[in-house]
Amino acid sequence: MQKINEILDAKVIEHRKQEKKHDYLGVSSIGDDCLRKVQLQYEGKEADFSASTLRTFDIGHCLEDLVAEWLRIAGFDLKTKNENGEQFGFSTAEGRIKGHIDGKIVDVSEDLKQFFPRFPLLWECKTLNNKSWQETAKKGLMLTKTLYYAQIQLYMAYLELEQCLFTALNKDSSELYFELIPFDSEAAQRYSDRAVQVLKATENNESMPCISSDPSFFKCKMCAFRKSCQKDLQSITY
Repeated sequence: MQKINEILDAKVIEHRKQEKKHDYLGVSSIGDDCLRKVQLQYEGKEADFSASTLRTFDIGHCLEDLVAEWLRIAGFDLKTKNENGEQFGFSTAEGRIKGHIDGKIVDVSEDLKQFFPRFPLLWECKTLNNKSWQETAKKGLMLTKTLYYAQIQLYMAYLELEQCLFTALNKDSSELYFELIPFDSEAAQRYSDRAVQVLKATENNESMPCISSDPSFFKCKMCAFRKSCQKDLQSITY
């Protein structure tokens, strides 16, 4: 029966490779601590994901839909699609930077209004394993998940929203964590400047610096773009 797993894994990876690659810099990647990784994603380089990782991504999307439905049951008027049935999003820098949000909260039931002074709110949802969820619930998003925090700040900046209700689902216990995150214009500008830096470097055929010059560095070893990065490692200036 192991052969079934091997066939399934190969098909999942093949299917992923056939998907159309983005030709823009996604806001969800800008806060990554490795600018070289951000640039490789923007350039459309092949990511080396295992089949199990790809399935985990798909499971996360399904779980986010469940969380959205739970919030609606609880009294949130949550919109996850526009009038055309598509994700809400935005485009800037002549289409070279784009973002797609999980949703907007446009109102809540009376018993929830005490928690939300104004509408609409950005809504972003992530699914986390127990260790990651516990850390975020204890310390908050800004201190534990810079990638997601940057994403949220840029979404609020470009969509002119003042607050975000961040929701995290613990995939092990099904617990939910909520955090109301205010818009931080300085943080949004900092991450926006980072994106422009990547765009300019790419236009000038310059490589952004990798987080480490050592391929054995633990974050490099886990990176899905390590093969593409190592091919031109010698040309990167640190």
